[in-house]
Amino acid sequence: MRDATRRAVVWEALRAVLAERTAALGRETLDIVDAGGGTGGFAVPLASLGHVVTVVDPTPDSLAALERRAAETGVGVKGLQGDAADLGDLLEPGSADLVVCHSVLEYVEDPEGALRAVAGILRPGGVVSVLAANSVAAAVHRSLAGHFDEARRVLSDPSGRWGDRDPTPRRFSRETLAALLGTAGFAVGEVHGVRIFADLVPGMLAESDPDGLVALERAAATHPVLRDVATQIHVIAYREQTRTGAGERE
Repeated sequence: MRDATRRAVVWEALRAVLAERTAALGRETLDIVDAGGGTGGFAVPLASLGHVVTVVDPTPDSLAALERRAAETGVGVKGLQGDAADLGDLLEPGSADLVVCHSVLEYVEDPEGALRAVAGILRPGGVVSVLAANSVAAAVHRSLAGHFDEARRVLSDPSGRWGDRDPTPRRFSRETLAALLGTAGFAVGEVHGVRIFADLVPGMLAESDPDGLVALERAAATHPVLRDVATQIHVIAYREQTRTGAGERE
């Protein structure tokens, strides 16, 4: 239940993107790539909606689990082994309408290069859904755990890390993530805060009223202050147009 609560805001944003893209392109089926899609937590439900989904992930075990999950659900999802930076080698240029890039930029060697690879496989006007760890939230969480020095370190560290033992290689603020997307050739659209309260509320309280917590997360997701302290930042961004054609986004 807790995972469903945490994902509610992201799923609502994705559904809006799917509706917008299918209407703009005049077709019900989109070509979707999930970069770092792992075991298919997003890919399989997207395929269940009728879309053509390809998962690119570096871990063979995750791809095997993806295959099992897709088979159990009765959908087809193509799995390819590789990193986000390999997208241009694995897929044709301009072959995707939507790329899902969730919890990837924190770990890749070159985040800008990964986003440029994403842009390369997107059609003009195509969309990327980026979900990344928030450095501001990390400072809040470390302080609530009583680690005040580490919280202070997060705020001053360019990578948003609290120390050498931090398992996350880098985190982003809303501003740094938007700047990174702009440099890679994307126009930033909606920005949402994800897991604003879900990671702060005690489990017993969250489980006592999950619908209320989801409603609260929805209400806070675009709040100009609260979204900046969310555990994760979710950005919908569009590949900037280099050419126009029938059915493509102006």
